Amino acid sequence: MLRVVIAEDDFRVAEVHEKFLAKINGVELLAKAKDCSETLSAVRKHQPDLVLLDNYMPDGLGIELIDELRKDSPDTDVILVSAANEREYIETALRKGVKGIILKPAQLAQFTSTIEKYRKDKERLSQQDTVDQTYLDELFGVTAVKKEAPVVKGIDPLTMQKVQKLLLNYKEGITAEKMGEEMGASRTTARRYLEYLVSTGDCYAELGYGIVGRPERQYFVK
Repeated sequence: MLRVVIAEDDFRVAEVHEKFLAKINGVELLAKAKDCSETLSAVRKHQPDLVLLDNYMPDGLGIELIDELRKDSPDTDVILVSAANEREYIETALRKGVKGIILKPAQLAQFTSTIEKYRKDKERLSQQDTVDQTYLDELFGVTAVKKEAPVVKGIDPLTMQKVQKLLLNYKEGITAEKMGEEMGASRTTARRYLEYLVSTGDCYAELGYGIVGRPERQYFVK
């Protein structure tokens, strides 16, 4: 279960957020707090997984409460739910390591998707002893950078694309001579491209025999 405390001074808004949480499976609401003092007390008592924290409360700012919350409950995470949208507020929130920011008035779809993402990330990380870059890119929403093909002397990228497409049409294999005919180049040029693809693991070669009985390398796409 994901154990949650709602910190919200407006009881009507707190009730709305409680109803939103009720629509998410596997979530347990531990307490509702109407100010910073009650929030600290609830966190000390329950040690929740997550606090849905308003910023503007009668006795202080939620964002200034985060460090104190973590002293009392180091494993408790925070998602801010507030009308505050100033750049300085967002920057401070990110530096303090909040797990999400929902602007009021919270909409059900945005609210639930933020909570679900938090829970998914928490569960996935708990199952990992070590992580790779792909996992971290997904966690932080980074689009993986596609590696550019290395520049190799004598290998033209556009010609290489043509060779690769032709290979797909010859699943039964093709010789360097035939490839040269298809691409409008010499046998030597075709062999250079084909052997490069063998070196990169994109195709493989087997020894066959031509019509006059001499051995020829046949190239196959992987």
